[in-house]
Amino acid sequence: MTPGRALIVGAGAGLSAAVARKLSADGWQVCLSARNTAKLDGLCAEIGATAYACDATDPDQVSALFADLDKSGAAPAFVLYNASCRAPGALIDLDPGEVRTAIEISAFGGFLVAQQAAQRMLPAGGGAIFFTGASASVKGYPRSSSFAMGKFALRGLAQSLARELHPQGIHIAHFVIDGGIAADHREGRQNTADQPDKWLEPDAIAETYMAILKQPRSAWTWEVEIRPWVETF
Repeated sequence: MTPGRALIVGAGAGLSAAVARKLSADGWQVCLSARNTAKLDGLCAEIGATAYACDATDPDQVSALFADLDKSGAAPAFVLYNASCRAPGALIDLDPGEVRTAIEISAFGGFLVAQQAAQRMLPAGGGAIFFTGASASVKGYPRSSSFAMGKFALRGLAQSLARELHPQGIHIAHFVIDGGIAADHREGRQNTADQPDKWLEPDAIAETYMAILKQPRSAWTWEVEIRPWVETF
């Protein structure tokens, strides 16, 4: 896919930052979206990205985000939905409001972003919309029902959109990140000499995202599972 403008929704440290750096190095103009854009200042300065404040669960804010992108140059040719949320706990103890929020962030926001992106990509004749999933996209774990509901729904959205939009030139891909992601800012999430590759390195995951983005349309992937070699099935 020819580099153009890219948008990452739910941007922050870790995976989304790794993808942003890969995109920038490949010649993409990167835009980042998050509720709190202050955390993106360093990354924006590093790669020349632009940050936009947006609550991905609010239809008006998502619409305004894409309208701002239209006004500032061009609609994104590539969009990555990376936002997610979980309300952990036993079923009988969960707060319904927190569960609703988790599902809205993990799934409903993905729908809103994809809808706005597709409205622009269809007239343009192509584009790509990617979704970041998790183990919970295909495996419902105990005490994680809200995350499973949200991620199952996001995967269903991606599968449906792939069947709808692939024939119209828009590449849809869903990534099942089946394992923990390494993070310098999270205690216990670093690979060590005695446990090499226990955690998925963000840069390594980002390599796969870029490889899928560059696929020829005669052989598009709609879903890929990524796990460290030590991860059990």
